[in-house]
Amino acid sequence: MLLHSNIIGEGKPFIILHGFLGMGDNWKSLSSKFNQQGFQVHLVDQRNHGRSFHSDTFNYQVMVNDLKNYCDHYQLSDFILLGHSMGGKTAMQFACSFPEMVLKLIVADIGPKAYPLHHQDILKALSSLDFSIIDSRKNADEVLSHYIKNMGIRQFLLKNLYWKEKEQLALRINLPVLVSNIEEVGKALSENSYYDKDTLFLRGANSHYIESMDEMLILKHFPKAKIETISKAGHWLHAENPSNFFKEVINFVS
Repeated sequence: MLLHSNIIGEGKPFIILHGFLGMGDNWKSLSSKFNQQGFQVHLVDQRNHGRSFHSDTFNYQVMVNDLKNYCDHYQLSDFILLGHSMGGKTAMQFACSFPEMVLKLIVADIGPKAYPLHHQDILKALSSLDFSIIDSRKNADEVLSHYIKNMGIRQFLLKNLYWKEKEQLALRINLPVLVSNIEEVGKALSENSYYDKDTLFLRGANSHYIESMDEMLILKHFPKAKIETISKAGHWLHAENPSNFFKEVINFVS
């Protein structure tokens, strides 16, 4: 099965992979700016996310295989690959598995290490949405607000809502499978993974996903990595400081 994507413009291929519970559409405004710089941007929905297919199998190996099928289908090679959070893990593993296909790698606010479970509250909140009662985004937001105080995070999650039928809301994500496979999301990059080309790691100044102690591990897997910090931004650095994020990426890929 082929991953769903939104392909913007013409030019050198530039693939973007969203994070956990996200979708390619989260990157729409930045993608048009990348396109203006001469790139054909592929906003890809990973399996069980966005408009891509649902599957009971969910781990980084199958997500890497999904991306390989996608690239083969569109005959993409020598491309820029950018991944945020979970998408960054997929991007790292893909670049290490198929280094000849990836010209440059950009990883946004995630490292190669293992991360402890930390999405349980969000999954609990999403699981509490009863669509036999909820009939509007406003209702859904009210339910989520009991679990999640941060309005920005709620807005991000509510992008997964869609009208399945005329008066029936649903979530685009495959929530039961994501809940049962949540431990896969934090898994470390496989031990012998290695990518010896230009790599940029971007971390949010207010995020703790990439700490200074992680730099040695990053360089073990990615010896040509540069690590830059995006000011005034947390984990969603591309949304919180898009102008700095864009500038760092363009400086790197130019």
